[in-house]
Amino acid sequence: MTNSALLPLLSAIALGTFLLRFSFIFLYGRMTLPQWIHRSMRFVPAAVLSALIFPALVIQNGAPVLSIGNHRLVAGLLALAVAWKTKNLLATTLVGLGIFWLLTYM
Repeated sequence: MTNSALLPLLSAIALGTFLLRFSFIFLYGRMTLPQWIHRSMRFVPAAVLSALIFPALVIQNGAPVLSIGNHRLVAGLLALAVAWKTKNLLATTLVGLGIFWLLTYM
């Protein structure tokens, strides 16, 4: 693909992505949605965060690694325990990073 064809393609993709996302934001504030949709929207941030974090903890070099040798998984599980027990974001982050760095550099 030549450079002259690349710019219009990237512009069309960017515009399409923007319009798709903007439509949901624009319509959400102007439509009356059922109550069950409003209740379910509370779970979207947790679901998205989990979908982003889980592969980073479990997959290494393209394959799942579920062992004690996976430092990211061990640190993530310990951070999860701290988050569940304390419900403190700073403590969770510090424990997760601290355990990961400790296991990585030992």
